[in-house]
This record gives sequence, structure tokens and C-alpha cells, in this order.
Amino acid sequence: MAILTRVIPPEEDGAAVRHILRAKLHFSSHAVSRLAHGGECIFVNGKPVHTPHILRAGDTLTVETEDRRPPRTAVTPGNWPLPVAWEDGHLLIVDKPAGMTAHASNFLPDTPTVAGALAWRRGADFIFHPVNRLDKGTTGLMVIAKSGYVHDLLRRRLHTEAFRREYRALCLGCPQPERGTVDAPIGRDATSAVARKVRPDGAPAVSHYEVLVKGNGFSLLALRPETGRTHQLRVHMAHLGCPLAGDWLYGVEDPGLIPRPALHSYRVTLDHPVTGERVEVSAPLPEDMQRLLRERFPEGTTV
Repeated sequence: MAILTRVIPPEEDGAAVRHILRAKLHFSSHAVSRLAHGGECIFVNGKPVHTPHILRAGDTLTVETEDRRPPRTAVTPGNWPLPVAWEDGHLLIVDKPAGMTAHASNFLPDTPTVAGALAWRRGADFIFHPVNRLDKGTTGLMVIAKSGYVHDLLRRRLHTEAFRREYRALCLGCPQPERGTVDAPIGRDATSAVARKVRPDGAPAVSHYEVLVKGNGFSLLALRPETGRTHQLRVHMAHLGCPLAGDWLYGVEDPGLIPRPALHSYRVTLDHPVTGERVEVSAPLPEDMQRLLRERFPEGTTV
């Protein structure tokens, strides 16, 4: 169970619980309202209280942040592999395999989902709060909050120095220069129901890249998105003339090479929104990308 504890200092004597929740623990107004109507989840010195309760210096305020309401939509549990890379009482970081979506889709009803895999292991009432989402074909680290409160705190930090993501990608060709920044707005492609494209009236989109190794018509890149547009890294690499290997939407479909866009969420670095701890987690490349590396760079390489 996710629990927050705060001992009230002298300068907060006389403050109401709802004020401390908002001003010191950074709950949103919606979250405070949810707590107020969520049953016994706020305690002072071990006794349940309501949000108007007046606090005194030395009081211990305890808040259970884990959601008690059932999920809005039923999740179908599935016994699908979903390795856990890091976990505590507030956060879960999983290493998502290819072919898995975050949520169930009406278009792909039989596709394995992160929500379903977690429901299988954590129970059907586990409420799913993904912070950074990955495309179906993208592998790697995905951060999940265990409460709406923590999800809200992390969402505010996404794309700041307090929450950084780094990817590895295998591309066709090699971008020039071999290290740089793509600052190109992205919007919908009017010719497709799913594709995006660089367009002047699109939303701002910035990606940083660095070539780690190149040769045999391929390059291995480190990518760091500064914004979070749909398909951003795939669109930006195609914009540079170096689409991801296996990217059927923005490059060339080649199942014999790799049956998905060769993109992997490799490293997550974040400031824990509750403990303040600096968390850094890495996930090794999946086997299909390692195989492609071995084939194209038989002398070996470091990712």
C-alpha cells in the first residue's frame, strides 16, 4: 500500500489537512476531493479524519494514496510476460516486450496488454497509471504509478531534468552530422489514420540523437526526446532520411530484417516524487535488436 507520512512542524500548527495536502504534499484539487470521499484514507496520529481537520504541531499526518475505486473499464487479465525492472510502494518500472499495447483496443482486441499482464499478477482491481507510454512495437522501460497522486506528480515532471528517457534505435543509413538535435514540429498526416509527419503547423517536437556505431548501411543511435509527440522519434529519424529498421509506417517494411520498428526504451532517470531519491534504471536490448546488431556489426559493439 502506498502511504505518505508527514510530521507537522510548528510553522504549520493550525493548518487544515486539506491545506497541507495541497500546499505541502502537492495533491491536485481533484485528488483532494477524491480523498475526501474515499473512506478512511486520511489519518492523524492513527485516527481517521476528514480534510477540514485542524492539525497541531507534532501531529503525524498519514495519507493512503493507493486508489480504492475500481477501474473505470474492466481489464481482461492475461498471463503475458512482463518483467519488472524496479519497484517500490509508489512506482513500478516494467520492461515491456514488443507486441504489447498499454491498454486494450477495439481494433486489436486480442493483443496482449500491460494493463492485462498487471491485472493477472496484481489482481483485477489494480488501477493502471502509465506515465510514459510506448507504441505496440517499441520495447523497454515503461514507468507506471501506483496511484493517481503519484501519476500526477510524475506527469508534471515528464520531459524535464527530473524525468529523462533515453532510447536505442537501429536506423537505415547514418544521419549527418552524427550528433545533433531535430527541432521539427509534428502533426497528423492527412493521408493516413495513424501516421504523423513533420509540418509547419504541427506541435513543437524536439529530439536529440547521437550515433554510437555505424556501418554496413546501418547505424545504432542513442535518442533522447525532449517532448512527447506521437511517433516522435520514428518521425524525426525518417525526417533525417534515416528511418528505423523495420518501420513499416515511416520507412520500409522488412520482416526478414526485423518485424517491428527497431526502437527500445533503454534508460529512465527520474527524481522520485515522494522520496526524492534519484532513480536510474536501464534495460538491455531485446534479442531481435541484438541479433540485428550481431549480423550487421559482427566485430561487436557496446550499447
